[in-house]
Amino acid sequence: MPVTVLRLNLVDPAPTPDTLTARYRAAVEMAAFADDHGLTTVQTEEHHATANGWLPSPLTFAGAVFGATRRIGVTVSALITPLHDPLRLAEDIAVLDLLSGGRLVTVAGLGYRPQEYAAHGRDWAGRGALQDEVLQTLLAAWTGEPFPYRGRTVRVTPRPYTRPHPPLLIGGSSRAAARRAARLGLPLFPSAHLPELAAYYDAQRAVHGTDGWVLLPPERTWLLHLSEDPDRTWAEYGGHLLHEARTYASWQTPGSRSAVHSAAEDAEALRAEGVYRVVTPDECLRLAAEAGPRGSLILHPLCGGMPVDEGWRSLHLFAERVLPRLADLGF
Repeated sequence: MPVTVLRLNLVDPAPTPDTLTARYRAAVEMAAFADDHGLTTVQTEEHHATANGWLPSPLTFAGAVFGATRRIGVTVSALITPLHDPLRLAEDIAVLDLLSGGRLVTVAGLGYRPQEYAAHGRDWAGRGALQDEVLQTLLAAWTGEPFPYRGRTVRVTPRPYTRPHPPLLIGGSSRAAARRAARLGLPLFPSAHLPELAAYYDAQRAVHGTDGWVLLPPERTWLLHLSEDPDRTWAEYGGHLLHEARTYASWQTPGSRSAVHSAAEDAEALRAEGVYRVVTPDECLRLAAEAGPRGSLILHPLCGGMPVDEGWRSLHLFAERVLPRLADLGF
């Protein structure tokens, strides 16, 4: 069966405490609904210093989701690990791993916005060294044994639920990320379909004698919103999809590689690109057949500040008119 993903990043173009409270509560309720209906995972991410409320605290949000669910996983893709205190991060992920029974997957990323580092008092130029320190600290901390840290001996408790440690992948599109993952024996999650980077990672693993694997995105990634009338939905809500696409594109530096990058300047161009897609249930099933049993369907019901009621309509269509029919595709 394809992986079924509920993407939630809590973006709101005009956030207020009241609107964000409603959006956060709806997101947790949607995660519980997705859990009840058999979706595979909730996917979220970390960003800071934004004007639209883009989620800055995905581990806190993951804890709320785990408290409301019993089976669904949460993938943080990506956590900007150099912005975190390494010991505290080890503790937080260990607690979430215990709370969830191993349902948290963390993708460690460097980030690509210098202002996020500035906001947290971290050195942008030294981000590679910061990343090395935090990753090495996590792996040592999760053994539960004493280890040297910044000139002293420390020990982190409790030990996580998952052995040998909670799922931890290295995200990115650079050879430096592939080398880091290979050196540490951690899986690599490229930010786009980059088979050449996967091959480089495998070669580096051979050099270091480490195990690992690559979670390679498909050649085409779709962010989906379901509707019985896509034309009407684009006319009424296309601005929300465009808001997220343009915000994300504005953060990308030249040469950046992302599976969901958009160059669109208006909703019509965004629709033509085919990354952000509004589809009927039948069209969604055709995409599932195209993706195949190892593909993924990424539902983004609150994209770009989509009204909560419209987000619920999309989620209900997916759960009630797509999920039950996936088995008919022969997966």
